[in-house]
Amino acid sequence: MKIRGQRHYLWRAVDQDGEVIDVYLQKRSDGKAAKRFFKRLLNKHKDEPRKIVTDKLRSYGVAHRELIPETIHDTTQYANNRCELSHEPIRVRERGMRKFKSMHQAQRFLGAHAAVYNLFNLGRHLVSAENYRYFRQRAFASWEKAVAI
Repeated sequence: MKIRGQRHYLWRAVDQDGEVIDVYLQKRSDGKAAKRFFKRLLNKHKDEPRKIVTDKLRSYGVAHRELIPETIHDTTQYANNRCELSHEPIRVRERGMRKFKSMHQAQRFLGAHAAVYNLFNLGRHLVSAENYRYFRQRAFASWEKAVAI
């Protein structure tokens, strides 16, 4: 994404259910930046993953080899689709906001957007209609509670 004409890279971690774990915006996409993102994830969640799925960007390989070499690293062609599809709502929101003005504003928005997205992204095709209605009621109750503060 571009902020004031400069390219910035959006790093996203998504779990197997499609929920956004972390969003991080950096100016570079080299090995050092990938290690910074992986360290941030590992510090935040304490447990090492069994498997990571990335695209074929070589900086992921550097971070994987140095920080978590015992995990499986999958870079096959379509394995990364879940993460790529999670970028889509961000692009739509960014267009509506007429671009971000600073990295701080973008990081703040992306963090909040990920939390709200996780709250309302329920996976309708995975649950019955009754459970889906119940989950939606809980999501809206949580939203009302968060907005009331």
